Amino acid sequence: MTRWVKKKPDARRNELLDSAQALFLSKGYEATTVADIMERAGVSKGGFYHHFSAKEYLLEALAERMAADALTRLEPILDERGLDAVARMNAVLSQSRQLKIEDAAAIRAAFDAVFKPENIVLYHRLNRATGKVMLPLFVDILRQGKAEGRFRIDDPATTAEIILHLGASTRDAVARAIEASGTSQLEEAATALDERLRQQGIAIDRILGLPDGTIAFSEPGFARAVMSAPAEVRS
Repeated sequence: MTRWVKKKPDARRNELLDSAQALFLSKGYEATTVADIMERAGVSKGGFYHHFSAKEYLLEALAERMAADALTRLEPILDERGLDAVARMNAVLSQSRQLKIEDAAAIRAAFDAVFKPENIVLYHRLNRATGKVMLPLFVDILRQGKAEGRFRIDDPATTAEIILHLGASTRDAVARAIEASGTSQLEEAATALDERLRQQGIAIDRILGLPDGTIAFSEPGFARAVMSAPAEVRS
């Protein structure tokens, strides 16, 4: 007779997230059902709903976990001594772009659906989940910059929130680039998204009281690299 060992709640929750992430990559978010996730994870209906009341809450938790994973991978930059705040901010942004390119297929398979007009509420929920994880990182860098006299800001915490909200404002440009993926319009849409990100960097410079172009929020070709990564499935 098989003896089942009860797993800790966090382990079971992570198994559900792992199963969902794998299914989103292979089937797409919208084509994946809760039943699919339960079957892959080997949990009962009650076991699933003990952790998540609906599929979208699982997606929200997955976004938060992916942000936490990214933060862990950024720790060497955050811990590096000798970097001023501008250098640290640019190093974090550069490494974040690289991580997004490396993980583009998985990210798009999980999150493409949130850029559809009917899913705008879910989009903002995911941004809040991600922002909750990433906000302390930016607050620390902005505090450093204020202490160094590089950033002309009053409240680092409020300023960090504003910068993160600017990121959410790119939704429509990202949605157009996703829609254009695999079509002859991709280059035009990716160029428009790169320009939107460049302008966002200039806005951040002006919020921080820096010369235009100081904060390298994006770089030419970034949007093209992310959008050209093969999304395993399009729902």
